[in-house]
Amino acid sequence: MPHKFNDARRDKFPKAKYRVTNCSDYNESLRRRGDVTIWVSDDVVQKWRSPRRKTRGGQSRYSDLAIEICLTLRVVFRLPLRQTQGFVRLLAKLMGMALVVPDFSTLSRRGKGLRITPHWRAASKPITLIVDSTGLKVHGGDGWHAEKHGTKKARKT
Repeated sequence: MPHKFNDARRDKFPKAKYRVTNCSDYNESLRRRGDVTIWVSDDVVQKWRSPRRKTRGGQSRYSDLAIEICLTLRVVFRLPLRQTQGFVRLLAKLMGMALVVPDFSTLSRRGKGLRITPHWRAASKPITLIVDSTGLKVHGGDGWHAEKHGTKKARKT
């Protein structure tokens, strides 16, 4: 049948209506959406400042751990560098810790040459690591073949 023939009956499905039966639980779930819980152990606070160097040159204020924590929070929350500085400063203030937070230029400069020690975990399947012009990609098993040759991708569970 032509498209115009069914036009009068198109999009006439009633909108689904949901009724909240427990308002207090619903309100609390909405409040919990904005919660951010971050635990900082005491050894991280002790290692925040960089140890004194014995060689010539200026002393660095922040350890590599402090820079790594700030840049990790930046990636997780998708923040620019200045907002990352403000976010970490606010976290330190809320936790009542007297931490000096690296500024955005220090994060940028030190993040470029930062060596991060990877946390190894045992993989049950082989991992394919691909680096191309678009960046680094990690695929498990035959995911690369499926993407390259256009076969159907497995459904996410």
